[in-house]
Amino acid sequence: MTRRRWIADEVFGRHAALTGTHADHLIRVLRARVGQQFDIAAGLGLYRGRISAIADHRVEFELVEQLPASSPPQVTLLLAIIKFDRMEWALEKCTELGVSRFIPLIAARSDSHLSSAASKRVERWKRIAREASEQSRRRCPPEIRDPIRPKDAVLLPAAKRILLSESGEGGTLGQALLADEAASELILAVGPEGGWTETEDKLFRESGWIPASLGQTILRTETAAIAATAIALSQLQVLAGNKS
Repeated sequence: MTRRRWIADEVFGRHAALTGTHADHLIRVLRARVGQQFDIAAGLGLYRGRISAIADHRVEFELVEQLPASSPPQVTLLLAIIKFDRMEWALEKCTELGVSRFIPLIAARSDSHLSSAASKRVERWKRIAREASEQSRRRCPPEIRDPIRPKDAVLLPAAKRILLSESGEGGTLGQALLADEAASELILAVGPEGGWTETEDKLFRESGWIPASLGQTILRTETAAIAATAIALSQLQVLAGNKS
């Protein structure tokens, strides 16, 4: 039977702990008992952990054995701010797929009220990403950054930077990924409802971003984010396997 995985709040020597509401879920909902074993992501390692102590808002584990853990491709999702319920759904699903970094983008066509409130949602987004990471058995949650604007986004470094565009001028996302099989780190930029403005499109392209499409249909922002993440991670894993 597959053991449930938890991401430790604290790590000390050969021990780790869950704290606060994180621990409360294990104690009250899953009826944790001393001696039970779970997979524990602690720091950069993955371990088989045995519950050694349970207290109010705290569960401690003895890290019994280090487990093998693969290193997934590094994909950053630069996602234009949309309605928060849809944005959070995209964050949850892209976390499950394996995105390594999530950066909210204040695009020209992002709602101004949502954009001004986005920085206050970062902690909530981190909780969503953590829960999705544990559910999908990831070793660690994606990094969640504060919102940025296009003028700063275009300067983000990566081996390959792709601008998801409805124009289709640069071919498909799959073709763009195959064009440079050596790329080990990728950023995907997904625009808001209504697409990129001409100014934004020009800014990204003149900064070296590669335009690519997801086909002939027009997708909602959250759908495009999930589809692009799935395609990119699948393609990068295939390319990595071919090189090994």
